Order: sequence, then structure tokens, then C-alpha cells
Amino acid sequence: MTKPQSETIDLDALGREVKTSDSGQARTSETRNRIIEVAEGLFAHRSYAAVSMREITTAAGVGLAAVNYHFGSKEGLFKAVFLRRATDLNRERAQLLEAADKRAEGGVVPLREVLSALLRPGIRWSFDTGGRGLFIQFLTRLQLDQSSPLHEIFYNDVGHLRRFIPYFSRVLPELSEEEILWRLHFTLGALHYTITDLKRLERISEGVCDISQFEATLERIVSFAEAGFRGNGPSLPPRERV
Repeated sequence: MTKPQSETIDLDALGREVKTSDSGQARTSETRNRIIEVAEGLFAHRSYAAVSMREITTAAGVGLAAVNYHFGSKEGLFKAVFLRRATDLNRERAQLLEAADKRAEGGVVPLREVLSALLRPGIRWSFDTGGRGLFIQFLTRLQLDQSSPLHEIFYNDVGHLRRFIPYFSRVLPELSEEEILWRLHFTLGALHYTITDLKRLERISEGVCDISQFEATLERIVSFAEAGFRGNGPSLPPRERV
């Protein structure tokens, strides 16, 4: 089996790389999913390098040959873990934008709805005690772990975020694309910090802030992001173009 190329950042290409054979000798999808779920849990709590193939196969109750058959390598398995959830997260964002478009009936989608489509899936997943919550931990580990074969992919897989820019431009025509990108960046920073370290707020507030309610948390971060997008921009000179 061809080893997956670590430099690719296209999710569809990643999917083709980790897809198993359709031959009669293929393992059941149940076995494949069990391997992914076990690996996700292990990778969420330790670095890529610290998790061994033996540990994965023991926990999943399969032989090394099964992992190699389905994924080709440890790197292929790691990519499969990322692919399974990342595509779902991005698809959910796209579906929320599409639904907002339909409600607007050809008009401009309200800023809060654009921001909700961007922020809701990640916040909701972080409140999930099951696999999706575990994936948030996996992403946090991925962001910090420079030894991971997906470290660069994490930072370069931004195509799904570009789809939001036209929506921001239509609802905030007074902002330049550069300014929109800065405000999107700060909004994503608030999202990432919220989904990965919300318990710090509980400690800082000494229990004053209730971090247990998903909808309330979502409304707060959407309101914060909306204020940021609508706020006055800095008085900076235009950047020189080369």
C-alpha cells in the first residue's frame, strides 16, 4: 500500500489515502472504526511519538497486520483519526451557512448567524463527553505537538474558513478584506481558547462564571465576536503593496 504523503493538506485527498480496499478480504467497518476510536483516545492524551503501534493494537484487540491493512502505517492511521472528525466539523459549518442563506432568501445573512455557523460546531463538540469532545482534545494536542505528521496540516488547512469571508464582506461592506481577516483571526483565537481551556475561567472566577451551559456559552462568544467585528478599526496607514 502506498504510504500517505504527509505534506498534503487536502481533506479529500487524505480521505482517498486512508480508504480501505473493497476486496473480500477487507476487515469489517466495525474493526476499522474501533481502531480509529482507540487511536483517537490515545493521541488525544499523548503526543504522536509517545503512542506506540503495539499500544494501539493491544487496546483495540487487533493485530498489527489489521492496522497496516486498513491504514498502511501509523501515519495513515493518525490521518484517518483527523479526517473522520475534521470533515464532519467542516461539513456542519457549511450546512449552517447554507441554512442561514436559505433563511435570508437572497438577502444578506445577519452577522450573528454567520458567527454562529462558524462557532457553534466547535463549542458544541467541546461540551460533548463522547468522541467529539475527545476530538477537541486531539486537536489541542495536534496544535502543540510539532512531532505530529499533521502539525503543518493543522495550520494550513484553511480552505473551509475562506468560505466565511464573502459573508462577512456582505454584512460589513465598510471593512476591507485585510481587516476582516484580522477580526476572523481574533475570533478563532477566542474559539480555540474557549474549547480547550474553559475550565481556567472557572478557576479565575472562583465559580462565579457558570461554564456548564452550552447555549449560554455560545451566546456569550457570539456576542463577543460580533462586538469585535462591529467595533471601530485601528487608525493604521494603508499597507504598502509590493
